[in-house]
Amino acid sequence: MWFWFALGSAVFAALTAILAKIGIDGVDSNLATAIRTVVVVLMAWVMVFITHSQSGLTEISKKSWLFLILSGLATGLSWICYYKALQLGEASKVVPIDKLSVVITLVLAFVFLKEEFTAKSLIGCILIGIGTLLLTI
Repeated sequence: MWFWFALGSAVFAALTAILAKIGIDGVDSNLATAIRTVVVVLMAWVMVFITHSQSGLTEISKKSWLFLILSGLATGLSWICYYKALQLGEASKVVPIDKLSVVITLVLAFVFLKEEFTAKSLIGCILIGIGTLLLTI
């Protein structure tokens, strides 16, 4: 089941890039990020109430609060950078560089989460790096 959600994430991320590139025309990138963020926040809370998940709010540990807040800050900074890059560059060049996050995530997961980093992971990272380079030159 996780695969289908991950695939959906990829499809919607692709749509995000195209829709954002069209929508950001003539709009300050920070303002565009703020508008997008409001929509995401509203949509997330609607999903919380639709799935009746709001009762779990009081059960979140301090550690989880801290890391969810840090994750939110990282997301915000990512979106601010992403929208500015989209405003200044071509989507076909910005998006592959943004997807280097896959390589960075694999390395960080190995270092901080002690996840396995195999020869296959290394080859994948190298191929993603080469692909990104080919798409952006």
